[in-house]
Amino acid sequence: SFSELFNKQFRNLAPNILFISSSQSSQAGGPGGGGPEDNTPTEAKITLNAAVVNRIKSLPFVEDVIPSYRSSVNLQSQSETKTDAVLSIDPAKLLVIAPTLEFTEGSTIRQNDPSAMIVAQDVANPPGDSIPFINLGQSVRVTYSFVDPDTGVQKEESKSFVVTGIMKETGNPTIDNAVVINRNAGNSLLQKSGKFDSLFVIAQTSNLVDAVEQEIRSLYGNNIGINTVKAILKTIQQFTSGINAFLTSIAIVSLIVGAVGIITTLYTSVVERTKEIGTLKAIGAQNRHILILFFVEGLLIGILGATTGLLAGIGVGYGLALGFRPGN
Repeated sequence: SFSELFNKQFRNLAPNILFISSSQSSQAGGPGGGGPEDNTPTEAKITLNAAVVNRIKSLPFVEDVIPSYRSSVNLQSQSETKTDAVLSIDPAKLLVIAPTLEFTEGSTIRQNDPSAMIVAQDVANPPGDSIPFINLGQSVRVTYSFVDPDTGVQKEESKSFVVTGIMKETGNPTIDNAVVINRNAGNSLLQKSGKFDSLFVIAQTSNLVDAVEQEIRSLYGNNIGINTVKAILKTIQQFTSGINAFLTSIAIVSLIVGAVGIITTLYTSVVERTKEIGTLKAIGAQNRHILILFFVEGLLIGILGATTGLLAGIGVGYGLALGFRPGN
């Protein structure tokens, strides 16, 4: 049940996706460079723009590149305001990022509508709140606060959106706590000027992820950050393997304890039944007959105990799997 829980969670992440972000690495002095007097030049951070998207898209084994903008915004629904993450992306590409994504009844995806918004289940219905924060079809005011790079003055940009869809929980952290808007609307609202925050690179198959990563590294070196679901899955599998080994060791210890318990019970039974054993031998019972009686008794105890424990373990494990299922 423990392993199945992790497998269900990570089946929601497409294994053929690479997450690209701009990153800055130092050539000397380790992470962050040397001290204040370290004049070693650092590699420039790559600006993710349309040119980078087209260049990566032209690489072998790359099926598609999905650019996105990200930030935090204030959502005003009726008289209540909350801060949530916003993901500006082509809404039609959501199913590429989260293949198991489902929507609530009545939801629609308006790919080219700059006023349409899709919200996550936890955003629309915050955990612990009895009243929904956002309803389907409702108008929501989105405000983005930023500092003007020219004047240094704090500014705000606001825009109203209509909620056209509510996403059910998937276990994918990229979208489970975010609102999704059209890419053009995000570029305007978030003052991005065509500079993307991240790219989703789709490899043709999961087996080609490493080859695509090497191609991107050959173009940009360490100036670009690359994370893959495949690497995350490998780490999780190592973690679950360790947990499974731990659980197996507990099972072995439990088996030994159970065997010792049966032996102790039978030994006590033999000691307490000395008179009965003497009576059986007096009427002609041989040692092997008495041994068979105690052997059958021990076998029955083992079978009944193991069956009861197995059924109880399966029931409790199934109950825990249901209890920790996303959405509960």
